[in-house]
Order: sequence, then C-alpha cells, then structure tokens
Amino acid sequence: MIYIMDTTLRDGEQTSGVSFSELEKLNIAKILLEEIRIDFIEVASARVSDGELRGAKKVLDWAKEAGFLERVEILGFVDGKTSLEWIAQVGGKVMNLLAKGSLRHVTQQLKKSPEEHLNGIKSSLHLAEQMGIRVNIYLEDWSNGMRNSPEYVDFMLEGLSSEKIGRIMLPDTLGILNPMETFEFCAAMIRKFPDLHFDFHAHNDYDLAVANVDAAIRAGINTVHTTVNGLGERAGNAPLSSVIALLNDQLKLPNSINERKLSLVSRIVENFSGIRISGNKPIIGENVFTQCSGIHADGDNKDNLYFNDLLPERFGRIRKYALGKTSGKANIAKNLEDLGIRLDPEDLIRVTNKVIELADQKESVTSDDLPYILSDVLKNETVNEKIILRNYAIVHSLGLRPMATVAIEIDGIYFEEAASGDGQYDAFMNALKQIYRKQNKQFPALVDYVVTIPPGGKTDALVETLITWDMGREFKTRGLDPDQTAAAIKATMKMLNIIENDSQIF
Repeated sequence: MIYIMDTTLRDGEQTSGVSFSELEKLNIAKILLEEIRIDFIEVASARVSDGELRGAKKVLDWAKEAGFLERVEILGFVDGKTSLEWIAQVGGKVMNLLAKGSLRHVTQQLKKSPEEHLNGIKSSLHLAEQMGIRVNIYLEDWSNGMRNSPEYVDFMLEGLSSEKIGRIMLPDTLGILNPMETFEFCAAMIRKFPDLHFDFHAHNDYDLAVANVDAAIRAGINTVHTTVNGLGERAGNAPLSSVIALLNDQLKLPNSINERKLSLVSRIVENFSGIRISGNKPIIGENVFTQCSGIHADGDNKDNLYFNDLLPERFGRIRKYALGKTSGKANIAKNLEDLGIRLDPEDLIRVTNKVIELADQKESVTSDDLPYILSDVLKNETVNEKIILRNYAIVHSLGLRPMATVAIEIDGIYFEEAASGDGQYDAFMNALKQIYRKQNKQFPALVDYVVTIPPGGKTDALVETLITWDMGREFKTRGLDPDQTAAAIKATMKMLNIIENDSQIF
C-alpha cells in the first residue's frame, strides 16, 4: 500500500503569490480528505501569522468532528514549546518537526554542532509526548546531506532511531536529485534503518519530481508527498494527479485515492490560488485529452488506435477532437457527430478545408463554431440565426453606474430593454436577461470569463473573449473584436444562437 501526504495547504501555499483564505483552506481540506481520500494532509506552518492560525484552527475543528484529526499535520520547529503550544492552540495532534538533513545547514544556518542539534530535536520530541502530540521529522536538505555529508545523516538517524517518531521525511528540498540518486539514497536509508518509516518529498526544479517519486517507491519508500497542480516553492512539488497516474498505471500499486475527483480538486485549487493550469499539464490540463491530428481521429474511429491507459473518463473528463490546420475529415466528423449532424463526403471535405483555412489564419476554431462554418460553407439552413442583435448602446460616465440599451430580434420579433450594471458588459447582460425573463426563456449561467490579448502591448490589438456557460452541460463561445466589451457581446450572441439551434442538447 502506498500512502499520500498532500501538502498543498502548507508547501503549496509557499508558491509565489498564493495565499489561501480560511474558508478556502477548509474547503480544500474537506475535498482532499472526503472526496479524494488522501491519507494525510499538511495544512499550515506554526507561528507564521494570525491568519495561518485561524485557518489551521478552522480545518482542525472540522477534522475533529469529521474523524480526520489524526490525519491533519502541521509543520513545526525546534524551538522548545513555542511551535508545540501553537499547534495545541489550534487543536492539532500531529507535528512535522523541521530538522536539518545536511551538515552544511546545521553549521552554517543554525551555527550549531550536530550533537547540539540532535539534543534540541530530542527535547522537542519529549515535550511533544508530554503534550500528547505525535511527531514526524523532516530532514531538510536531506538530498544535499546524502551527496555531501552522508555520515551526518547516519549520525542523525542513529540518534533518533530509538525515539518515539512516526515517520522520517526525506526531502529533496532544492530539487537537485535525479532518479538514479533518489533510488540509491532511499534504498540506503531503508537498508541501514529497516525499523524506521520513511517518506519522500520531491521538488521539481529539474522537472524530475514525478520520476524521483517513481524511483523512491521502487527503492521501498511507501509514503510520498504531493501538492495539487504541483504548487510549491520555485518549480513546485510532485503533482498529485501525476503521482496517482504513476501508481495506478506504471507501478500498479494499491492506494486509497479516488482518481475520478482529481480534476475537480485541480480546478478548485486553480481558482483559489489564481495559478492557471497549463493546457498541456498531464491528466488535468485543458488539452491533454484532445486529439489534434486527423490521423489520430481516423485511428480512433477504426479501433481506438490512439488511446492509452489514461482514459479521460477515469478522471471525470471526456475525449475531444480539436479543430485546426492538422484536422482531417475524421476530426470534423467526430465533432459534427457530437452536434448530431452528418454530412455526405463531398460536403465534409468542403467544411474540413474551411476549418484548415481559418486555422492557418490563426483563427480560433472550436466545435461550437462548426454550425456557423457549416452555414457559411454549405449556404443552407444548417444554422438559422434565430436571435439577431439589432442595436445596443452602452454609456459609462464617471461616478455613475454603466447603462445599456439592447435591441434584439427573436424569430423576427423585436424586443428592447435598458438596464444598469456593475460594468459595461454586466449592464448589457442585465438588459438581455430582462428580455429573456419577459419571454420566459431560460438563460444560462456564466461559469468563466477569460480575456486574451496578443503580447506586445499594442492598444489596437484584437481581444479574444472566451466565455464558459452552463445550461445543464458546460460549453464555450468566443468573440473577437478590438473592443473587449464588443468581443464579449459577440461571444454572448453566439451562445444564444447555439442554444436556440441545439435546444435538444440542453
């Protein structure tokens, strides 16, 4: 059995610019322990701030009621009773004590001898036992210790081997190790100290964190540390999603994790942290289950020739076939099938050529654009523009709420409304919603709103607005215009016509 200690709420929060609120910490902790079924979580560092104290207390109050108290851990320091009293104050029962894993750190940072540091650790252990707090030990900079002062590491572990310690944590603090070193160093620890329980804590400075986790487990380590989305100092830690895929598919080792919920927690942490997930990040990236090549779509049609074990359904995702200049007829056909549309071979070629032409001009082409491309290419009634924006006027004056007047036609009938809002687009949307309410028409929820402009700082650059909507299922529409509000309005009108023309889907 492989165990996971997730440190998103401690090491992950050390990502530059990331600070979780008390409620955000609580909700992430709940999802990790209840939904993902993580074995242990590290939620705070002792003594950092009043906000850290309140956040840790909120998590631990809930954990006590929910029966997870022994699985919530807090980083503490060799400082007498100070960290221990902080942990006791928030209701914690487990301290991860930060000790030094390299001789250089002891002599240069602490200005102590190894014997003095070991005595300080033992004193903290005895105080913790008196206070009813269990202790695990981080050997900070252990990887450099194994490279440059292995005799010091042996001295520390021999001195601690008879103490009451839960787990010894072996951090590659600066992300310097490669898989061969990781295997060698972890195997040496297990061979020399078979009665101790070791964790491995990877950092990703050389993009080797997951590979090093693999090596550590192969060496015999059975507890590894992760963060959601790979958050953490500098280049971050080993991503939870990638480590679970490694365990399930490459190592085929049992674990407690519910992989179907990994995408959920990744999106929540993305929103709370403000750190966007790269589109090509394994398992959780926007594009990782999207096939771009027409050859791939053709192979999947014939016998799933381009599938691997990472099936998107395992992670609550779906497979998509992208539309771009490498798209072939099979890609287009797959997307049309999702819309319930089938074309004869000649028409399919014409639509494919148009998609390639648009992509070559660096236009963004999505499956939601297909009905419009069909209408343009085939010159038929595949898509009727049932909702037409006839006119709009938006006024934004200093000190006054923006006002919008909107006129649209629905199936040839003219409607006009005016409304105010917190911004120009909000005013436009409020006027539009008034029209829809009076017609008893359902209006979708706006889930996400992303504005993209090309780099270079030109004020006349085109703005692309990508809006995610929810009306029973999520879908996206884009608008392109030099004006951000106009781009958002174009995306909105496209959304309304998609709903009108594909009402059976929603």
